Amino acid sequence: MNGKTIFIAIAALVIGFGSGFVLRPVIVPLDVTPGASHGAGLAAPLGEGRGTQYFEAHLEEAREVVAQCAVGAVRGQECANAEVAIVEAEGKERFDAFMGR
Repeated sequence: MNGKTIFIAIAALVIGFGSGFVLRPVIVPLDVTPGASHGAGLAAPLGEGRGTQYFEAHLEEAREVVAQCAVGAVRGQECANAEVAIVEAEGKERFDAFMGR
């Protein structure tokens, strides 16, 4: 009886993993753009917003963009990037104040 239970458990695991590998492209399709994995096209395409690094260097612009996002004047990835830059800058300021720097 013990051998039968182990065989059933192993068979269930094999079937589960096998179906997972087979159905993965159907459940979560891969979105691979050619050249993206090779480092080609490191600059952002024209339609995309400014990145987090830009907003970290220009915090006042980031605050303006977040304010415009709140009203709905600006949308997209730029809102998230600006908000992340502000949160990181404020966190760094709080940490420096806590450490006494």
